[in-house]
Amino acid sequence: MTDILFDRSVKIAPSILAADFANFGREIEAVEAEGADWIHVDVMDGHFVPNLTFGPAMCKAIRPHIKTVMDVHLMISPVDPYIDAFAEAGADIITAHVEAGPHIHRTLQAIRGAGAKAGLALNPGTPVEVVDYLLDMVDLVCVMTVNPGFGGQKFIHSQVEKVRKLRAMIGDRPIHIEIDGGVDPITAPLVVAAGADALVAGSAVFKGGSVNNPAPYGDNIRAIRAAAAKLL
Repeated sequence: MTDILFDRSVKIAPSILAADFANFGREIEAVEAEGADWIHVDVMDGHFVPNLTFGPAMCKAIRPHIKTVMDVHLMISPVDPYIDAFAEAGADIITAHVEAGPHIHRTLQAIRGAGAKAGLALNPGTPVEVVDYLLDMVDLVCVMTVNPGFGGQKFIHSQVEKVRKLRAMIGDRPIHIEIDGGVDPITAPLVVAAGADALVAGSAVFKGGSVNNPAPYGDNIRAIRAAAAKLL
């Protein structure tokens, strides 16, 4: 696991869901070399969300290629039985959804108990108030700006106000606000101005490039970062 020092600078976390599945190791190395701050891994079970992606074994396989932060987003239910496996696979941050089990407080305890940072994900229809009694249990809150399950969806603008409310609730606590869904140079400044500091981007980072031509990854990352900086 990576020692994560907290700061509110904008972090770009490319989602490998948009990478070349046959070249994950090289894709990760390429996108990190081009300026990625974290690597975001979308885990889906075909049950909690209508898609099926990766498991702990894949996370373990790519861990040696990740030099930054492995940010694992569990879109699965039940979630508790798999926490230890993802922690053992090297996840630095493990994020679970409020609705993924009956006792989210216990889930967050389990994540921290396994040695990872604890993330809490809010779906577009989940009210921000659910975090009220959980803020002292989390290291990250992930605001979904699309419905979870697929990449390439359109950004849901109503979530910007949710980010703003969440930032006020967090106050001076060392908690990251992560945005997942539809992040690009147009939407990034909106959520960063509202208080977000970690931006998950899939197609917006990987478009136009490849492991043999990674320069566009860097161009895309810099475009998102520069756009976000305009409203800081």
